[in-house]
Amino acid sequence: MLSKPIPGSSGEVLTELPSPYVPHAATGLLHLPRFLAKCRYVKTHGALPASYAKNYKRGMDKFLCLHLGIDPAAVEAIVHECMSAGLGDSERDRRLLALFPAEMRVAKWNRDYVQKGMTAAGRDFLKTALTNMGCADRTEQIISVADLMDFDERRIE
Repeated sequence: MLSKPIPGSSGEVLTELPSPYVPHAATGLLHLPRFLAKCRYVKTHGALPASYAKNYKRGMDKFLCLHLGIDPAAVEAIVHECMSAGLGDSERDRRLLALFPAEMRVAKWNRDYVQKGMTAAGRDFLKTALTNMGCADRTEQIISVADLMDFDERRIE
């Protein structure tokens, strides 16, 4: 029987965040729905749990924004402004599209994103993370950072 994460081993888990594999409807960018959900969570709750706060607007959020050539704080500001004004996702997406470059290189980002963790250093990172979760036996199934997020949030059995 394959192991499951030790409860609490990675900190609080937000199962309400979308899978990293869900593309943003208006752009096709992977990870963007997840970043937007974290922005909404911060606006609603004041902060993310510590297990997520350490990488908020850093980590994959920042990698996505670096790819787009924008500041993660600008994305957060759009989400928060739209929420404060009671505006929906379509207005938020319109503002994001105005912020993003005309050529988003979606296929390049999505390919690079799903391969994060597949280098030698990345495999070491995943092995350490899985070991800390009590799941060192899962290194053959959890092969990317996106997989690790889905595994931690219980979307991978």
